[in-house]
Amino acid sequence: MVDNPWLAFALTLAISVVAALVFTALVALTVRLFARRRQWPERLILRARRPFRVVVLLVGIWISLTAWPDAAWLDAINQLLTIAVIVASAWLLGALVAFTTDMTLGRHRIDVPDNRVARRIRTQTLVVRRLALVLIVIIAIGAILLTFPAVRAVGASVLASAGIASIVAGLAAQSVLANIFAGLQLVFSEALRVDDVVVVEGEWGRVGDITLSYVVLNLWDERRLVLPCTYFTTQPFQNWTRQGSELLGAVELDVDWRVSPSRMREHLDEVIHRTDMWDGRTAVLQVTEATGGLVRVRILVTASDAPTLFDLRCYVREAMVTWLQHEMPDALPVQRVLLTEPEPAGAPHAPHPAAEPGEGLFTGSVEAQERASAFTNAIPVVDTDERRNG
Repeated sequence: MVDNPWLAFALTLAISVVAALVFTALVALTVRLFARRRQWPERLILRARRPFRVVVLLVGIWISLTAWPDAAWLDAINQLLTIAVIVASAWLLGALVAFTTDMTLGRHRIDVPDNRVARRIRTQTLVVRRLALVLIVIIAIGAILLTFPAVRAVGASVLASAGIASIVAGLAAQSVLANIFAGLQLVFSEALRVDDVVVVEGEWGRVGDITLSYVVLNLWDERRLVLPCTYFTTQPFQNWTRQGSELLGAVELDVDWRVSPSRMREHLDEVIHRTDMWDGRTAVLQVTEATGGLVRVRILVTASDAPTLFDLRCYVREAMVTWLQHEMPDALPVQRVLLTEPEPAGAPHAPHPAAEPGEGLFTGSVEAQERASAFTNAIPVVDTDERRNG
C-alpha cells in the first residue's frame, strides 16, 4: 500500500493512461486483422484514430479520479472531464459519419459517362452527412449545458414554454426554415443533383454543391452563381441531365439558294465520322427555312453530355463553313442590290405607252360583259328599230 495519497493517484493515473493506450493499439490491430485484404480499415483508422484515443484516454483519466485525494476540487474536475468526454465523443461520432459517407461516395464515382445514379447518391449522401453533423453538434451542446445544475433547474420551465418559443423562433427564422425544407425537397425528390447541368437565369453551368440553405452553380466561364434552395422549388429551370446526360444540339447556317443540300449531307457524314465527340445516335441535315433571299440549313447532332455537345457543335459548324468556302463558294450568303443611275434634273420624261385593255373577268370580251350583267342584274336596252320591226 502507498501511504502518500498523491503518489497513489499518480500511479492510478499512469496505469489508466497506459491501459488506454494499449487498448487503442489492440483495437487498431484487431481492425487491421479483421479486414486485411480491404482498404477501408486504413481509412477508418485514419479518420477515427485521434478522436478514439482521446475518448479512451479521457475515460481512463476519469476512472483514475476515484483516487483523487482532494475532495474540494473533485466536483469541478469531474465536470470538466465530463464536458471533455462529451466533446471528444462528438468528435468521434463526426469522424465515423465522415468515414461512412466517404466510403459511400468512393463507391459511386461521378467522373464516368453514365453517372446519373452516382450523382443522386452523392447528393443525398452529402446532405445526410451535413444533417448528421449538425445533429451531433446540437446534441453535444445540449449535453454540455445539462452538466450545469442551473441549466437543469430551468429545464422544466423551458419545456413548458417550448410551444411559444417554437412559434416565435419559426416566425423569426421563416426564410431559413424554408430554405432547409427546400433543400431536403430538392435532394430527396431528385429534382436537382450534384454535377447536374442546368440553365438558370440564362446562365449555363453545373451544380457544384447543394447545402441546406443554398445551391452553388459552377458556370462555364468559372464564375460561381449562388442561389437559395427556395429558388429551385418556386422558379422554373432547365435540367439537361435529369434522366440522362445525352443531349441533342442544333447547328444553323444561312446560305444562298444555289446551295446543294445533298452534297452538304454527304460532307456532314464525313465530318461526324472523323470525331469521337459524336455518340452515333443522330446526325441530320434539313432545310428548315427558305425566305428573305436565304436558305436556312439546320444540322442536328448528338453527344454524350453537354460539354461534349458544345464542342461538337463548334466542330461541325467550323467544318461546314470551311467546306462551303472551298467547295461551294456560290452557296455563301449574299445580298442582291439593284443599282440605277438617277436621271438628270430637267430631263423630259418619256411618255409611258398606253396600256391596252386585256381580257378580264368582267371586261374585254362579250362573254365577260355577259358575266358582268349577270352579277349586276343589268337590264338590256332594246334598240328602237328593233321595236318597230318587232
